[in-house]
Amino acid sequence: MQQSKYMKWFAVAATFGMLLILIGGALVTKTDSGMGCGRHWPGCNGSLIPTEITREVLIEFSHRAITGSVSFLILILSVWSWRKLGHVREVKLLAFLAMFFLVAQAFIGAAQVMWGQGDFILALHFGISLLSFAAVLLLTLIVFEVDKKFDADQVHILPKLKWHTIGVTLYSYIVVYTGALVRHTNSSLICPDWPLCNNKTIALPSNFYEWVQMGHRAAAGLIFIWILYIAIHTIKYYKNQRVLYWGWIIALLIVSLQVIAGMSVVLSRLNIYLALSHSLLIALLFGLLCYMILLVSRSNQNYPNA
Repeated sequence: MQQSKYMKWFAVAATFGMLLILIGGALVTKTDSGMGCGRHWPGCNGSLIPTEITREVLIEFSHRAITGSVSFLILILSVWSWRKLGHVREVKLLAFLAMFFLVAQAFIGAAQVMWGQGDFILALHFGISLLSFAAVLLLTLIVFEVDKKFDADQVHILPKLKWHTIGVTLYSYIVVYTGALVRHTNSSLICPDWPLCNNKTIALPSNFYEWVQMGHRAAAGLIFIWILYIAIHTIKYYKNQRVLYWGWIIALLIVSLQVIAGMSVVLSRLNIYLALSHSLLIALLFGLLCYMILLVSRSNQNYPNA
């Protein structure tokens, strides 16, 4: 049965709202606006609504307001999908995860404001928001019945592609974490060149910050090679399964743009628009990889002995 257009629009709004939360969080970090409201939460500088507006206050308070508003959207979508689409195997779990991780990232953000957190803990903030975004995105795809349009409910994935899909998705989370660690340790410009830290000298990183930056670059390079291999494999062996064929081609396109964006961020000396596009691309890539995991689950259900 086709879902109502209202539910579809609501799902799109929730997905777009989660993207705003992700981009807003990245903007807070990249502009050093995390303490724009001081050590006050949920209020701002001692009042519920800030009375003195600076750039930092505007960015931080707007991020909080968007997070609060989108939280209600996701709560409604979770309950709505649970009641209307609860018969679909993945819906109840996705609805729970969407809310759970959204609340978790909100608490981490609040804890940072009120008590402060270490860089390694703060780096989890973006990753946890990303998990909530992925759950909301998958719910939206189910609401739009993408599986039926692309015959994804009949997908047949062989063991080799299954393990590569699971592996690269888990690994992508490591790439996300290392990228967040670059931002939170202020290591973004410790290496002024690309692809090496200093193109005039071939040498190992000489300090912690260079290790963080170059570690992230190495991790990003590996995921590009890995997805390139999976895409070639899929093009060769899965031409008759459109959702896999085009899914991995799109994943390769996104990860290629991600590499270019990462390079451009360094060479432009942290251009804010390039930096935010970098965050957006990794969100889209992770969401797509999570959908591929869902397809692996569908294949296991349809072909348990494959």
